[in-house]
Amino acid sequence: MNVLGALWKAGGDLMLAILNFFYGLTHSYGLAIILLTLVIRLLLHPLNHRQMVSMQRMQKLQPRMKVIQEKYAHDKEKMNQEVMKLYKENKVNPAAGCLPLLVQLPILILLFRALMNYDFGSIRFLGVELMGSVLSTLANAVGMAPDASVGVVSVLSGVAANPAGLVNVGVYGGNLILLVVISFLTWFQQHLTSAGNPQMAMMSWFMPVFLAFICLSLPGGVLLYWGVSSLAGVAQQWWLHRKTALEMQEKPSLFRNKPPREGDEE
Repeated sequence: MNVLGALWKAGGDLMLAILNFFYGLTHSYGLAIILLTLVIRLLLHPLNHRQMVSMQRMQKLQPRMKVIQEKYAHDKEKMNQEVMKLYKENKVNPAAGCLPLLVQLPILILLFRALMNYDFGSIRFLGVELMGSVLSTLANAVGMAPDASVGVVSVLSGVAANPAGLVNVGVYGGNLILLVVISFLTWFQQHLTSAGNPQMAMMSWFMPVFLAFICLSLPGGVLLYWGVSSLAGVAQQWWLHRKTALEMQEKPSLFRNKPPREGDEE
């Protein structure tokens, strides 16, 4: 095993050890997942904060960037020069938000894999089956064979064959509600990110649908981690968004010193 592989395995083992430690304290896998998620969020807070601050700085510059884009609409080279000058004057690096995300990814993937492969058995937490996915719990509710293929098409076929099985809401309801909550949090987070940027508005609708489709087959334990992490991220981003909005009201200097339009007097 190479060094990278050994480090990867050690990281996964560490995640499992922390999860088991919290289970020993709480005797609840659901609470253990929540605590593990909060610990990871706390450790990654400086990186998350830096990434979000970078995004908020870009948001503050949107009014002046719009003026530059309008003035130099027919001179792309000059427009790019003025935009880069604006970034430099305000000490904003458009790529600054990407580096923290790249640093976080290995840690998040390790946590994701640890939860994905953990055997929770038939344990439930607040109605969420930690081992089961939305699709597998729906399949159980409508009486599909345990060894049947669980895919979107096959589960829809099972529901069509036995729609009465949907009354067994307790079997699949917790996982489905958690999926809906994650989709809403994703939409809200994208909405905050794309505020004042029409070009990003489409993403606020596409991402929730895309992630909901991915989450259909993920175990409830992974969905619980994703939901708690998303909730913490939304809270942090909402606070920064609110802070930025207040600053833009109290310091209207962002709307002064705009580049003059063509034909304006110097």
